[in-house]
Amino acid sequence: MLDFFQNEKYYQGIREAVARLKARGEKVIVLDIGTGTGLLSMMAVTAGADFCYAVEVFKPMAEAAQSIVERNGFSDKIKIINKHSTDVTVGAGGDMPTRANLLITELFDTELIGEGALPSYEHAHQHLVQEGCEAVPHRATVYAQLVESELLWGWAQLQPMEVEGVRLLPPPAVSRCAGAHSVCDIQLSQVSPASFKPLSPLCTMFSVDFSKPVSSAFQSHSAQFVARCSGRGQVVLSWWDLHMDPRGDVVCTMAPSWTYPHQKRAPWRDHWMQSVYFLPEESQVTEGDDLCLTVCHDDYSLWYSLQAHSRQDQQTEAPPPRPSCTCQAHLVWTRPRFGELNDGRRTESYVQALRSVLKEDAVCLSVSDGSLLPVFAHKLGAKKVYSLENSRMSKQLIEQVLGANAITGGVELLEIRADHLTRNDLGDEQVSVLMGEPYFSTSLLPWHSLFFWYCRTALSGLLRPDVTILPCSASLHVVAVEFQDLWRIRAPCGRCEGFDVTPMDEMVQRSLDFRESREAEPHPLWEYPCRALSQSAAAMTFDFTQCVPSQPINSQGSLPLIRTGCCQGVALWMEYQLTDDITVSTGLTAPISEQGDCEWSRHRKQAVYFLRSPWQSSGDGRAAVSYSFTFEPDSGDIKMDFSISAL
Repeated sequence: MLDFFQNEKYYQGIREAVARLKARGEKVIVLDIGTGTGLLSMMAVTAGADFCYAVEVFKPMAEAAQSIVERNGFSDKIKIINKHSTDVTVGAGGDMPTRANLLITELFDTELIGEGALPSYEHAHQHLVQEGCEAVPHRATVYAQLVESELLWGWAQLQPMEVEGVRLLPPPAVSRCAGAHSVCDIQLSQVSPASFKPLSPLCTMFSVDFSKPVSSAFQSHSAQFVARCSGRGQVVLSWWDLHMDPRGDVVCTMAPSWTYPHQKRAPWRDHWMQSVYFLPEESQVTEGDDLCLTVCHDDYSLWYSLQAHSRQDQQTEAPPPRPSCTCQAHLVWTRPRFGELNDGRRTESYVQALRSVLKEDAVCLSVSDGSLLPVFAHKLGAKKVYSLENSRMSKQLIEQVLGANAITGGVELLEIRADHLTRNDLGDEQVSVLMGEPYFSTSLLPWHSLFFWYCRTALSGLLRPDVTILPCSASLHVVAVEFQDLWRIRAPCGRCEGFDVTPMDEMVQRSLDFRESREAEPHPLWEYPCRALSQSAAAMTFDFTQCVPSQPINSQGSLPLIRTGCCQGVALWMEYQLTDDITVSTGLTAPISEQGDCEWSRHRKQAVYFLRSPWQSSGDGRAAVSYSFTFEPDSGDIKMDFSISAL
């Protein structure tokens, strides 16, 4: 709703489509699929449409749309239909008495077709709109570029790593695996062009004309190109444009900001981003090679492959199948998790910490999901290493890692819960080093990894009196911030393109008041830049050398606002003290700059707490964000409250 650039392009396209139909002497009947607030239907009526049928399947949204249409005085021109478009009927006694001649939709996602746009268009052309209808948008075009990128490829494949001078290798099955087929949708504007090498020009892969019948059947499209330079073909970057009119004069592009002559003029979007696709295998590319990039799609997803260009091959080869994980790694490890495991600096921190605490007679127990810490401990000379795995699949994956590095038997993997583990499972030994990253696949918010503390407590009877806990403690950090754009997801719309959409604001606020407005939510802040308006502070500390206390832990404090800006909320993250001098952060990875610029970890999501009302800071420290935290041992949750006031 707050994407003013997109709204403007839609409005312009709608006005021109209505004008073309009027010029042909036709009565303009609109079908608006996925109407949401009814905004596009109101645009159409204002542009001169005779009647609109606005379809919305989500009941609360349909009710909000009805209120918005009534508030803006369009009840006699717009009918809200609370159905899926494939259930809409046409004819006497149906939802629509006649087929529409103007089709308007906003059914797209980052991948263009992932929300079922193709089946919806296919059905609409078969049953709901006239032949030769106008459509807004008129056409979509998908673009792609082949690149080499160590950063991005590290999100798809486990890379070799060095531990104590020994090279650890990924399992062959993982290296050969085509990976998960699902798209990696990110804010590509936040991936610096310095972190990838373009091997191809930007290729036009295919277009879909929405004014004509659309098929949701499998299709493949290819683009030939000459390699611009030599490198390793690993990743495809992709985005799409919407052409709102047949001539292509009114264009709404999803291109990342670094494609713009003036990057700051690029519109920000959270609902439509860009796509990263990982090729099934890495291919060596030589400058001047004639290559062919192929995209395939079914009704909901896309996938890419790279081939040497040969007309004969193209005629005889079958299209590449959709990738699927055959090694289990891409089912156990998320893409950020792959990146975390491939982070050399992070790995070195854990290796240094383990090296400083391990002795020849060390009996180690690892508590983290799909972690390589047990492998490191074995390589560093621990007498015996055990690892608790949360699932059979995770256990089998680590077994592959052990087998690939000829250390099968050096680590014993136990598919047992911490509270069910017995001394018999440990060969009647006591644990001298309890270790964790900690990482748990079920964690959503940073402090959910405090599950490690609960495991440590459950295991207390199996630990030596002089046991080393790694990490020995954790701290919850907080900083007041001004978001560059993320604030928009909570900002009220009020009036949009001249229409009053406050009923939607009221609906959203009611849902937030129920619970979410008093809770933090996870966001990858490396994708959503912000400025720190305060210093960061350790608001709570959790001592893992002790068991989880029986009573709540409370903490209060304040964050003076020392920089000018609009404070919309606070960012929160965990830091883990591995040893006295080694700390791993899941949030800030560098000191805050003098201007307040922040560098965030790409591997974990941070938490964001949005303030009810933003505060304009003068930067003189006379205003502060006050915070209050309560850690509740029974639930493991952290309750929090924030407020801003002048000091």
